[in-house]
Amino acid sequence: MLRRLALLSLMVLLSACQSNKTSLDYDASRDFAAYRSWAWQEPALQYRPDDPRIKSDLTEQRIRQAVAGQLDQRGLRPVQGNSKADLNVQTYLIVEQRQQQITTNYGGAWGGYWGNYWGGPMYNETRSVDYKVATIQVDMFDAKDGKLVWRGSAEQIMNNYPPSPSERAEAIQKTVTNALSNYPPR
Repeated sequence: MLRRLALLSLMVLLSACQSNKTSLDYDASRDFAAYRSWAWQEPALQYRPDDPRIKSDLTEQRIRQAVAGQLDQRGLRPVQGNSKADLNVQTYLIVEQRQQQITTNYGGAWGGYWGNYWGGPMYNETRSVDYKVATIQVDMFDAKDGKLVWRGSAEQIMNNYPPSPSERAEAIQKTVTNALSNYPPR
């Protein structure tokens, strides 16, 4: 019974952490309305860590498609032919192991009607929970001077590891959407 209660509290805690944490930074002196086109800055996707279990052509294809789709929705078009782009885009997939301490309390005393207390002793159980977090970071560089002008990132807890192909595609799309949600800055 105690293990089920601890497992239930763990699931509630992790589901509360399920929301994607996003981060944004940009150069406020830039005119983002002037940026109309973009191109990939090679390597288009970098992995941290450079782990063959994470790194794949399929993952890169999914991230490229998700970024291209989100940039298109924001009015940025891929550069055509030999033209020079306004922005160069580079992405990172960062996977890290995190740990969280969870404490569960059992037992304790209850107050009676006349001020007396009854019940058993109180027990605390603390557990460490390890989980993986994937972060997708999108960097945009001004093609004229090569300076970073915009950076957005979003992270997602990897609940089911390793995920199925459809889960990967959905998670990548959702994370890229969140990472680019504040582009262009207002």
